[in-house]
Amino acid sequence: MSATEKIALGSILVGLVVLALKALAWWLTGSVALLSDALESTVNVATAVAALIAIRVAAKPADRGHPYGHHKAEFFSAVLEGVMIIVAALLILREAWHGFQNPRMLDAPVEGLLVNGLASLINGLWCWLLISRGRRLKSPALVADGRHLLSDVVSSVGVVAGVALAVATGWAVLDPALAALVALNILWSGWKVMASSLSGLMDEAVSEDTLAEIRATISGAAAGAIEAHDLRTRHAGPRTFIDFHLVVDGQTTVDAAHDICDRIEQALRRKLPGALITIHVEPEHKAKHSGVVVI
Repeated sequence: MSATEKIALGSILVGLVVLALKALAWWLTGSVALLSDALESTVNVATAVAALIAIRVAAKPADRGHPYGHHKAEFFSAVLEGVMIIVAALLILREAWHGFQNPRMLDAPVEGLLVNGLASLINGLWCWLLISRGRRLKSPALVADGRHLLSDVVSSVGVVAGVALAVATGWAVLDPALAALVALNILWSGWKVMASSLSGLMDEAVSEDTLAEIRATISGAAAGAIEAHDLRTRHAGPRTFIDFHLVVDGQTTVDAAHDICDRIEQALRRKLPGALITIHVEPEHKAKHSGVVVI
Protein backbone atom coordinates (compact mmCIF):
# COMPACT_ATOMS: atom_id res chain seq x y z
CA MET A 1 0.00 0.00 0.00
CA SER A 2 1.41 3.39 -1.01
CA ALA A 3 1.87 6.33 1.39
CA THR A 4 -1.03 8.15 -0.28
CA GLU A 5 -3.36 5.17 0.19
CA LYS A 6 -2.36 4.82 3.87
CA ILE A 7 -3.20 8.47 4.50
CA ALA A 8 -6.53 8.12 2.66
CA LEU A 9 -7.38 5.05 4.77
CA GLY A 10 -6.42 7.00 7.89
CA SER A 11 -8.88 9.73 6.82
CA ILE A 12 -11.73 7.23 6.90
CA LEU A 13 -10.83 6.04 10.41
CA VAL A 14 -10.35 9.59 11.74
CA GLY A 15 -13.60 10.67 10.07
CA LEU A 16 -15.55 7.87 11.80
CA VAL A 17 -14.10 8.78 15.21
CA VAL A 18 -14.87 12.50 14.72
CA LEU A 19 -18.38 11.73 13.45
CA ALA A 20 -19.09 9.62 16.54
CA LEU A 21 -17.88 12.40 18.85
CA LYS A 22 -19.90 15.11 17.09
CA ALA A 23 -23.02 12.93 17.04
CA LEU A 24 -22.56 12.42 20.80
CA ALA A 25 -22.24 16.20 21.28
CA TRP A 26 -25.51 16.76 19.40
CA TRP A 27 -27.25 13.98 21.35
CA LEU A 28 -26.15 15.54 24.65
CA THR A 29 -27.30 19.06 23.76
CA GLY A 30 -29.98 18.87 21.05
CA SER A 31 -28.22 21.81 19.37
CA VAL A 32 -29.04 22.48 15.70
CA ALA A 33 -25.59 24.03 15.25
CA LEU A 34 -23.88 20.91 16.62
CA LEU A 35 -26.15 18.76 14.45
CA SER A 36 -24.95 20.76 11.42
CA ASP A 37 -21.38 20.05 12.49
CA ALA A 38 -22.14 16.32 12.71
CA LEU A 39 -23.83 16.34 9.29
CA GLU A 40 -20.70 17.82 7.77
CA SER A 41 -18.66 15.00 9.30
CA THR A 42 -20.83 12.42 7.53
CA VAL A 43 -19.70 14.06 4.30
CA ASN A 44 -16.09 13.87 5.50
CA VAL A 45 -16.39 10.09 5.84
CA ALA A 46 -18.08 9.67 2.46
CA THR A 47 -15.52 11.82 0.67
CA ALA A 48 -12.63 10.03 2.41
CA VAL A 49 -13.96 6.74 1.01
CA ALA A 50 -14.26 8.33 -2.46
CA ALA A 51 -10.70 9.69 -2.16
CA LEU A 52 -9.30 6.25 -1.29
CA ILE A 53 -11.04 4.66 -4.28
CA ALA A 54 -9.81 7.43 -6.59
CA ILE A 55 -6.23 7.17 -5.32
CA ARG A 56 -6.22 3.41 -5.96
CA VAL A 57 -7.60 3.91 -9.48
CA ALA A 58 -5.08 6.70 -10.18
CA ALA A 59 -2.20 4.44 -9.10
CA LYS A 60 -3.04 1.85 -11.76
CA PRO A 61 -0.47 1.67 -14.56
CA ALA A 62 -1.32 2.74 -18.09
CA ASP A 63 -3.15 0.12 -20.12
CA ARG A 64 -4.47 -0.35 -23.63
CA GLY A 65 -7.63 1.62 -22.95
CA HIS A 66 -5.85 4.36 -20.95
CA PRO A 67 -2.38 4.77 -22.50
CA TYR A 68 -1.68 7.95 -20.51
CA GLY A 69 -2.60 6.37 -17.18
CA HIS A 70 -5.47 6.93 -14.74
CA HIS A 71 -4.12 10.01 -12.95
CA LYS A 72 -7.23 12.16 -13.48
CA ALA A 73 -9.28 9.85 -11.24
CA GLU A 74 -8.22 11.97 -8.26
CA PHE A 75 -9.65 15.10 -9.86
CA PHE A 76 -13.02 13.35 -10.29
CA SER A 77 -12.91 12.46 -6.61
CA ALA A 78 -12.20 16.07 -5.66
CA VAL A 79 -15.10 17.33 -7.80
CA LEU A 80 -17.39 14.73 -6.18
CA GLU A 81 -16.21 15.94 -2.79
CA GLY A 82 -17.14 19.51 -3.73
CA VAL A 83 -20.64 18.39 -4.76
CA MET A 84 -21.12 16.46 -1.50
CA ILE A 85 -19.96 19.45 0.54
CA ILE A 86 -22.63 21.58 -1.14
CA VAL A 87 -25.30 18.94 -0.48
CA ALA A 88 -24.29 18.89 3.21
CA ALA A 89 -24.59 22.68 3.34
CA LEU A 90 -28.13 22.54 1.95
CA LEU A 91 -29.11 19.93 4.55
CA ILE A 92 -27.72 22.14 7.30
CA LEU A 93 -29.67 25.16 5.98
CA ARG A 94 -32.82 23.02 6.14
CA GLU A 95 -32.15 22.14 9.81
CA ALA A 96 -31.35 25.77 10.59
CA TRP A 97 -34.69 26.87 9.12
CA HIS A 98 -36.54 24.40 11.36
CA GLY A 99 -34.52 25.75 14.30
CA PHE A 100 -35.56 29.33 13.52
CA GLN A 101 -39.19 28.25 13.52
CA ASN A 102 -38.92 26.53 16.89
CA PRO A 103 -35.92 27.81 18.91
CA ARG A 104 -35.14 25.97 22.15
CA MET A 105 -32.54 26.11 24.91
CA LEU A 106 -29.87 23.41 24.97
CA ASP A 107 -29.47 20.40 27.25
CA ALA A 108 -26.09 19.61 28.90
CA PRO A 109 -24.28 22.35 26.90
CA VAL A 110 -20.91 22.13 28.72
CA GLU A 111 -20.50 18.38 28.18
CA GLY A 112 -21.56 18.68 24.54
CA LEU A 113 -19.16 21.55 23.85
CA LEU A 114 -16.23 19.67 25.42
CA VAL A 115 -16.92 16.59 23.30
CA ASN A 116 -17.26 18.70 20.15
CA GLY A 117 -14.05 20.57 21.00
CA LEU A 118 -12.16 17.27 21.23
CA ALA A 119 -13.49 16.28 17.80
CA SER A 120 -12.37 19.63 16.36
CA LEU A 121 -8.87 19.19 17.79
CA ILE A 122 -8.54 15.77 16.14
CA ASN A 123 -9.80 17.21 12.85
CA GLY A 124 -7.34 20.11 13.02
CA LEU A 125 -4.32 17.85 13.46
CA TRP A 126 -5.43 15.52 10.67
CA CYS A 127 -6.22 18.46 8.38
CA TRP A 128 -2.64 19.76 8.73
CA LEU A 129 -1.26 16.31 7.91
CA LEU A 130 -3.52 15.89 4.85
CA ILE A 131 -2.64 19.24 3.26
CA SER A 132 1.11 19.01 3.94
CA ARG A 133 1.47 15.39 2.83
CA GLY A 134 -0.97 15.84 -0.07
CA ARG A 135 1.12 18.69 -1.50
CA ARG A 136 4.31 16.72 -1.03
CA LEU A 137 2.82 13.67 -2.78
CA LYS A 138 1.06 15.86 -5.41
CA SER A 139 -2.29 14.26 -4.61
CA PRO A 140 -5.32 16.46 -5.50
CA ALA A 141 -7.64 14.10 -3.61
CA LEU A 142 -5.70 14.43 -0.32
CA VAL A 143 -5.32 18.21 -0.65
CA ALA A 144 -9.06 18.58 -1.40
CA ASP A 145 -9.86 16.41 1.63
CA GLY A 146 -7.56 18.55 3.78
CA ARG A 147 -9.11 21.81 2.59
CA HIS A 148 -12.55 20.43 3.33
CA LEU A 149 -11.44 19.48 6.84
CA LEU A 150 -9.97 22.98 7.28
CA SER A 151 -13.38 24.51 6.60
CA ASP A 152 -14.85 21.97 9.03
CA VAL A 153 -12.39 23.00 11.75
CA VAL A 154 -13.08 26.72 11.21
CA SER A 155 -16.84 26.21 11.32
CA SER A 156 -16.56 23.92 14.37
CA VAL A 157 -14.63 26.57 16.30
CA GLY A 158 -17.30 29.11 15.38
CA VAL A 159 -20.06 26.71 16.43
CA VAL A 160 -18.49 26.01 19.82
CA ALA A 161 -17.99 29.73 20.50
CA GLY A 162 -21.48 30.60 19.31
CA VAL A 163 -23.26 27.85 21.23
CA ALA A 164 -21.40 28.94 24.36
CA LEU A 165 -22.61 32.49 23.71
CA ALA A 166 -26.19 31.27 23.21
CA VAL A 167 -26.08 29.47 26.57
CA ALA A 168 -24.53 32.49 28.32
CA THR A 169 -27.04 35.00 26.93
CA GLY A 170 -30.12 32.78 26.84
CA TRP A 171 -30.75 33.69 23.17
CA ALA A 172 -31.92 30.37 21.77
CA VAL A 173 -32.14 31.81 18.26
CA LEU A 174 -28.35 32.06 18.13
CA ASP A 175 -28.16 28.26 17.74
CA PRO A 176 -29.94 28.03 14.34
CA ALA A 177 -28.30 31.29 13.24
CA LEU A 178 -24.90 29.71 13.78
CA ALA A 179 -25.99 26.62 11.85
CA ALA A 180 -26.91 28.84 8.90
CA LEU A 181 -23.50 30.58 9.04
CA VAL A 182 -21.78 27.17 9.09
CA ALA A 183 -23.76 26.18 6.00
CA LEU A 184 -22.69 29.32 4.11
CA ASN A 185 -19.04 28.69 5.01
CA ILE A 186 -19.34 25.10 3.79
CA LEU A 187 -20.93 26.24 0.51
CA TRP A 188 -17.94 28.51 -0.15
CA SER A 189 -15.52 25.70 0.69
CA GLY A 190 -17.33 23.32 -1.67
CA TRP A 191 -17.14 25.81 -4.52
CA LYS A 192 -13.38 26.32 -4.03
CA VAL A 193 -12.73 22.56 -4.00
CA MET A 194 -14.74 22.09 -7.21
CA ALA A 195 -13.13 25.05 -9.00
CA SER A 196 -9.55 23.93 -8.28
CA SER A 197 -10.32 20.35 -9.36
CA LEU A 198 -12.10 21.32 -12.56
CA SER A 199 -9.00 23.19 -13.72
CA GLY A 200 -7.08 19.90 -13.47
CA LEU A 201 -9.71 18.10 -15.53
CA MET A 202 -9.35 20.82 -18.18
CA ASP A 203 -5.63 19.96 -18.67
CA GLU A 204 -4.31 23.05 -16.89
CA ALA A 205 -0.68 23.91 -17.66
CA VAL A 206 1.99 23.79 -14.98
CA SER A 207 2.68 26.93 -12.95
CA GLU A 208 4.78 29.76 -14.40
CA ASP A 209 7.65 28.92 -12.04
CA THR A 210 7.66 25.26 -13.10
CA LEU A 211 7.40 26.26 -16.78
CA ALA A 212 10.41 28.57 -16.41
CA GLU A 213 12.33 25.69 -14.79
CA ILE A 214 11.40 23.37 -17.67
CA ARG A 215 12.55 25.91 -20.26
CA ALA A 216 15.86 26.46 -18.46
CA THR A 217 16.42 22.69 -18.18
CA ILE A 218 15.79 22.16 -21.89
CA SER A 219 18.07 25.05 -22.79
CA GLY A 220 20.90 23.72 -20.63
CA ALA A 221 20.64 20.06 -21.70
CA ALA A 222 20.06 20.44 -25.46
CA ALA A 223 23.65 21.02 -26.59
CA GLY A 224 23.89 20.07 -30.27
CA ALA A 225 20.36 21.31 -31.06
CA ILE A 226 19.37 24.73 -32.40
CA GLU A 227 16.16 25.55 -30.57
CA ALA A 228 13.04 24.10 -28.95
CA HIS A 229 9.62 25.55 -29.68
CA ASP A 230 5.88 24.83 -29.30
CA LEU A 231 6.44 23.81 -25.68
CA ARG A 232 3.23 22.55 -24.06
CA THR A 233 2.60 21.20 -20.57
CA ARG A 234 -0.23 19.82 -18.49
CA HIS A 235 -0.50 17.99 -15.21
CA ALA A 236 -2.73 15.29 -13.78
CA GLY A 237 -2.14 14.59 -10.09
CA PRO A 238 1.55 13.76 -9.56
CA ARG A 239 2.18 13.30 -13.29
CA THR A 240 3.47 16.11 -15.53
CA PHE A 241 3.19 15.89 -19.32
CA ILE A 242 5.66 17.83 -21.50
CA ASP A 243 5.89 17.97 -25.27
CA PHE A 244 7.80 20.22 -27.66
CA HIS A 245 9.56 20.38 -31.02
CA LEU A 246 13.37 20.20 -31.07
CA VAL A 247 15.15 21.69 -34.07
CA VAL A 248 18.52 20.17 -35.05
CA ASP A 249 20.93 20.70 -37.94
CA GLY A 250 19.75 18.90 -41.07
CA GLN A 251 23.01 16.90 -41.16
CA THR A 252 22.51 15.51 -37.66
CA THR A 253 22.21 11.71 -37.67
CA VAL A 254 19.24 9.91 -36.10
CA ASP A 255 21.56 8.49 -33.42
CA ALA A 256 22.90 11.92 -32.52
CA ALA A 257 19.41 13.48 -32.39
CA HIS A 258 18.25 10.59 -30.22
CA ASP A 259 21.16 11.14 -27.82
CA ILE A 260 20.20 14.81 -27.46
CA CYS A 261 16.60 13.83 -26.71
CA ASP A 262 17.71 11.26 -24.12
CA ARG A 263 19.88 13.88 -22.42
CA ILE A 264 16.99 16.36 -22.26
CA GLU A 265 14.58 13.74 -20.93
CA GLN A 266 16.98 12.67 -18.20
CA ALA A 267 17.52 16.29 -17.13
CA LEU A 268 13.77 16.98 -17.04
CA ARG A 269 13.03 13.85 -15.02
CA ARG A 270 15.62 14.85 -12.45
CA LYS A 271 13.63 18.06 -11.97
CA LEU A 272 10.18 16.47 -12.36
CA PRO A 273 10.27 12.77 -11.42
CA GLY A 274 7.78 10.69 -13.36
CA ALA A 275 7.28 13.29 -16.11
CA LEU A 276 6.04 11.97 -19.47
CA ILE A 277 7.98 13.70 -22.24
CA THR A 278 7.34 13.73 -25.98
CA ILE A 279 9.93 15.36 -28.28
CA HIS A 280 9.35 15.87 -32.00
CA VAL A 281 12.66 16.34 -33.85
CA GLU A 282 12.65 18.75 -36.81
CA PRO A 283 15.30 19.86 -39.35
CA GLU A 284 16.85 23.33 -39.36
CA HIS A 285 14.47 24.87 -41.91
CA LYS A 286 11.59 24.30 -39.44
CA ALA A 287 13.14 26.69 -36.94
CA LYS A 288 10.81 29.46 -35.74
CA HIS A 289 13.56 31.50 -34.08
CA SER A 290 11.42 31.65 -30.97
CA GLY A 291 10.73 29.51 -27.92
CA VAL A 292 13.68 27.99 -26.04
CA VAL A 293 17.12 29.01 -27.24
CA VAL A 294 19.72 26.30 -26.68
CA ILE A 295 22.69 27.50 -24.63
